[in-house]
Amino acid sequence: MMLSFRSTFSLFVGLLLFLAVQSLQAAGPIFTPAAPSIAGTSYFLMDFNSGRILAEKDPDKRVSPASLTKIMTVYVVFRELKSGHLTMDEKVTISQNAWETGGSKMFVEVNKQVSVEDLLQGDIIQSGNDASVALAEHVAGSEQTFATMMNEQASRLGMVNSHFESSTGLPTPNHYSSARDLALLTQALIKEFPEYYRWFSQKEFTYNNITQQNRNQLLWRDQTVDGVKTGFTDDAGYCMVSSAKRDDMRLIAVVMGTSSPNARANESQSLLNYGFRFFETHRLYEAGTALAEARVRKGETSKLSVGVAEDIYVTAPRKHFNELKGETQVDKAILAPINKGDTVGSLNVTLAGETILSKPLVAMDSIAEGGFFRRLYDAVLVMLEK
Repeated sequence: MMLSFRSTFSLFVGLLLFLAVQSLQAAGPIFTPAAPSIAGTSYFLMDFNSGRILAEKDPDKRVSPASLTKIMTVYVVFRELKSGHLTMDEKVTISQNAWETGGSKMFVEVNKQVSVEDLLQGDIIQSGNDASVALAEHVAGSEQTFATMMNEQASRLGMVNSHFESSTGLPTPNHYSSARDLALLTQALIKEFPEYYRWFSQKEFTYNNITQQNRNQLLWRDQTVDGVKTGFTDDAGYCMVSSAKRDDMRLIAVVMGTSSPNARANESQSLLNYGFRFFETHRLYEAGTALAEARVRKGETSKLSVGVAEDIYVTAPRKHFNELKGETQVDKAILAPINKGDTVGSLNVTLAGETILSKPLVAMDSIAEGGFFRRLYDAVLVMLEK
């Protein structure tokens, strides 16, 4: 049956409109809902691998960290273990000072010897202030000296709004941290010490015939949550650093100054759910893989493979990851000698025209200086190219 001209034209117009709508839908604007309202003095949500900030409120506000301080306490101890200055089975003699420390306790006894491993679990799982002080005194001789070590690590990690005066977090006027700083600290701890991080997911610990449960309620509510630490003082309110891993994506959430144990758990869960619901993270580039080739002057060879020094993870709004665009920009004048790892350009990742990540491109190999005639020839070419 033959279609009339009018019918054919109508079908053609309809097809064009359909294709136009499909095109607009495919390339439509990227919309991500705002983060949920969190009832706390400050908060911070970050992707562990990419470091992208997904939600924040007053992240640099200096607040009392209460027992979240112990994340730094055990981080310092972990570094001492890694360096060989300490062993897990090493015995620590409990001082009168450690035993007398107020607040939450592991219930160690004066002059008794307790292993570093037990004290770490008492600190992490039971939040024992006595365990914190005992570890600090054993590592540094005094809690004051240990606090200096804590501040050295804070400076190294870029925790610009933190200062520690104790290993416990019991209130003192000049002891403070921030939501962002605590996230950075937690990111470093998980990345550097995955073998010890498992303790942060342990639900209970028994010492001296006393069993105490981990105060992190999310360990019972959400099987993807595997840490990290809770805290409370009258000054700090109820606060929490939490972390969860779903598939290959890990998030770190920090909530400060809530009104109750349930509130800190609920608000932390809200932040984690928001991040996982509306964002996705994947490895975009692998360390050691050549991404481009650069031209080198005055070297033994004229070609240099360039790539990235570390795995590059990118966080993007969910269902938009395939729209990411990576662009390599290699320096124009690269002169030998070149050492492996030298920065020779940049890698920029954009989404919808906006740069969301920029990382240095590095030399994948070393290139020594070429002979006299090679250097002379390339020197002439460099002059002509200017």
